[in-house]
Amino acid sequence: MTTTIKTLSFSGVQCVEINVQVKIDNFVRPTFNIVGLGDKAVFESKERIKAAISSINLSWPSKRVVVNLAPSDIQKEGSHYDLPIALGIMCEMGVLDFNLINNHIILGELALNGDIEKVNGIIIAAIKAQENNLGLICPKINGAEAAWVKDLNIINAPNILTLINHLKGYQMISAPTIGAISQNIKYPDFKDIKGQESAKRAIEIAVAGGHNMLMIGNPGAGKSMLASRIASIMPDMTSKEILEHNMINSINSQLENGNFSNKRPYREVHHSCSMAAMVGGGSNIRPGEISLSHCGILFLDELPEFSRQVLDSLRQPLENKKITISRAKNNITFPANFQLIAAMNPCRCGHLGNKNKECSKAPICGQNYKDKISGPLIDRIDITIHVPIIDYFSESKNIESSKDIKKRVDFARNIQQLRYKDCDLINSTMQNDHIQKYCILSHENEDLLKLASKKMNLSHRAIIRILKVARTIADLDNSNEIAKSHLLEAITYRREI
Repeated sequence: MTTTIKTLSFSGVQCVEINVQVKIDNFVRPTFNIVGLGDKAVFESKERIKAAISSINLSWPSKRVVVNLAPSDIQKEGSHYDLPIALGIMCEMGVLDFNLINNHIILGELALNGDIEKVNGIIIAAIKAQENNLGLICPKINGAEAAWVKDLNIINAPNILTLINHLKGYQMISAPTIGAISQNIKYPDFKDIKGQESAKRAIEIAVAGGHNMLMIGNPGAGKSMLASRIASIMPDMTSKEILEHNMINSINSQLENGNFSNKRPYREVHHSCSMAAMVGGGSNIRPGEISLSHCGILFLDELPEFSRQVLDSLRQPLENKKITISRAKNNITFPANFQLIAAMNPCRCGHLGNKNKECSKAPICGQNYKDKISGPLIDRIDITIHVPIIDYFSESKNIESSKDIKKRVDFARNIQQLRYKDCDLINSTMQNDHIQKYCILSHENEDLLKLASKKMNLSHRAIIRILKVARTIADLDNSNEIAKSHLLEAITYRREI
C-alpha cells in the first residue's frame, strides 16, 4: 500500500500539484530515502522529519521508508515538503487516518521539536486549493495570509501534535482571521520640490499613461527627488494589483503576519546591480528587481553606469510586462509590469555645458557617456526631459501638492479604464488596433508627424510611442481628439539624449 499526499511545487507565481508518495515495507536494513528530483533542502528534510516525529513520542519505523515526489521530472525546491512527507509517513504507520487529510493541499516546514514553521507562497497555494475544491493545511503563522482566499477550509496548525489532535477531533484549531491591509500610506510629496514645473508636467503625463521616462540633468538638479515622489501621484492599487503584488511578496518572504500591502512599490536600484538581481535568478530562482517593482516604479539612477548586459536585459520585459528565466530543467515566469523611471547626468563628471565646471574632455566625454546606453533601450523610453538646476533663492508660485496632481492623473486613468473596459490596458500598453481606433490624427497633424519623423529620423516604434503619449496628453485635457498642441508636446518629449 502507498499513501499519496497532495502538495505543490512553485514556479514563479504559478504552482504545480505534487504527489508525495510514501511507502513503508520490510527490508533487511532500515532506510529512509526521498527521491523525485529534490534540492538540498528536500534532502535535509529527512533529519527534520525524524526529529519532529520523535518529539511526539512516536518510534521511527525499523523498516524501509521510501518517499517519491511525483512527477519526478519537476525540480522540487524548498522546505515546505516536510509536513506532507511526515503526515504521509504517519498514515503509513497507522497513526493517522488518510481520509482525514486526503482532500487537502499540505505545506509546512518542521522544526526539530515538532513546530510547523513559516513557508513562502501560501497565498498561491490557497488560490490553487480553492480552484481544485480542496482544503489547505499550513503553518499557523501563514493562516492570516491564506485567509485572504474566501470560502476555503484552512487548518493552520502551530505544531504537528496539535494538528493530529485536531484531525482526530480531540481539540479544535480555530479558523484564521484575515490579515490587514496597510492604512495611512505616506509618500514623499511634490509640494516639497521648488520649481521644476516642466519636469513635474512630464512626470504627470508619464504616470497618467504609464509611460517610461528618462531625466537628464546636472548633479543636484533634483532628479532623484522628483523620482522618489512619483508613487505619490499614481492611482490607488486595484484589488487585482494588490493580489499580484502580494503574491510576489509571499514567494519572496516579504509578507509580515499575513498583512497585505497596497503601497505602490518603489525600487531604487544601485548601478552595481547584477543581471540576476535585476531580472531574477539564483540557484533557487527568486524574483528580481523588475518583478519586485511589479505594479510600481523601477528607478535607475546613473543609467549609463549600469552594465550594458543588465540594461539590455530590460528590453524584453519592457515590452512583454513579464520575464521568463530559462534553466536546463525548467522555465520560470515572473510578472514584470513596472514603469521605468531613469536618470542620468549629461556626462560622467556631470557638468557638461557648464563652462566653469566641465572637464577638459568635453564634449567628447558626454557622447561617450551616452553611448553606453543602447539605442533599442532608448527607443523604448517614451518621455525624455532635461532637468535644469533651479536657483535656490528664486521664488516659486503655485507649488502643487501630490494630492492635486493625483486628481488629474486619476481623471485620465478613469478615461482609459472606460476606453479599454474589455481589456486590461492603459495608454502605454495599447495594441495596434487600439492605436488605429483611438489615435486618429487630422490631415494637418499627420503631416506634422511625418515631418517630425523625417527630421528626427524616428523609428516605427518611436512614432507609435509619440502617438501614445499624445493620447495621454489629450486625456488629461479631456479631449476625444488628439489636437495639434497635444501632438507637438508629445514630439518635444522625443528628444535625443
